[in-house]
Amino acid sequence: MQLPLPKHIAEERILLSIDPKKDVDAFHPVNVGKIMIGDFDFLPCTPAGVMELIRESGVDPAGKDCVVVGRSNIVGKPQAMLLLHANGTVTICHSRTKELAEKTRKADILVAAVGIANFITADMVKEGAVVIDVGMNRDENGKLCGDVDFEAVKEKAAAITPVPGGVGPMTIAMLMKNAVKAAQL
Repeated sequence: MQLPLPKHIAEERILLSIDPKKDVDAFHPVNVGKIMIGDFDFLPCTPAGVMELIRESGVDPAGKDCVVVGRSNIVGKPQAMLLLHANGTVTICHSRTKELAEKTRKADILVAAVGIANFITADMVKEGAVVIDVGMNRDENGKLCGDVDFEAVKEKAAAITPVPGGVGPMTIAMLMKNAVKAAQL
């Protein structure tokens, strides 16, 4: 099921109609619960892709300060859980968090999934942080961009994902991984 659905379609009803063993997006409440307790068959594709990118950067989240800016059921909340399962110390923030920059500047790993173009600026990022940009937005010129001001932040970050070409391809790869697992189940 591709989210978000049109407003006239009841999302919960559709989600509940999917067999949890075939839920390759891991959106069914059974799979969400399994992720919470750490005993899952599937992981949501974007957060799983982010975890692969973090691993490939050579950074272990264990003991690191991890900040997720975004609280959606699709990315923000499951991303926080995966970082927590990897023994990261996780703070969940959003666009209305007070003193947000103070919190993001403490992040060794910063995941931006707030859905606002160029929302994360260089002054909000700790020197040497790993910055993962999940955003998919359009700037004032209609150009595809992320939640992070890439050009300014790349000078401070130890590693940073571009938009497009960063998290998106990893999301698709994780969907294929989940589809293979579903077929095996």
